[in-house]
Amino acid sequence: MIFIGLGANLDGPWGPPAASIARALAELPAHGVTVRRRAWLYRTAPVPASDQPWFVNTVAEVATDLPPDALLAVLHAVEEAGGRVRRARWEARVLDLDLLDHDGRVQAGAGPGQAILPHPRLAGRAFVLLPLAELAPGWKHPVTGRLIGDLIAALDPAQQAKPVAEGWK
Repeated sequence: MIFIGLGANLDGPWGPPAASIARALAELPAHGVTVRRRAWLYRTAPVPASDQPWFVNTVAEVATDLPPDALLAVLHAVEEAGGRVRRARWEARVLDLDLLDHDGRVQAGAGPGQAILPHPRLAGRAFVLLPLAELAPGWKHPVTGRLIGDLIAALDPAQQAKPVAEGWK
């Protein structure tokens, strides 16, 4: 199984955050990536904490023959098409697509454009773990072997993530 995280907290050329996420998912098939399932949308506080707007986040299960680095390049191309300009780490953004897990592979990502797998910060982020648990309740972290339920239980209670009532699946 391959999982990607999607998020946004600013309006962009594709509309408000939820519309940008929907459009990003719609763009993936043109790049050889099939969206199999997606979790509910979540409203989430920025991590690390800041005064920027809250995010809308979700996780999607995708299928592709692309290797991890090529898939990461596709995700970055879709971000750019959606108006993303990378300036600073953890800044507000119109679109953010992350490769979370690619069939349980472990990869160091030694250079630019090389995926780090699993995503190095997914284990401590409610905005990733909660929607991922919807799609894969038995998921295990490929490095630590910890079950997703245990990772969720260990989250910092200060992280806020709430399903969006008008969210879609």
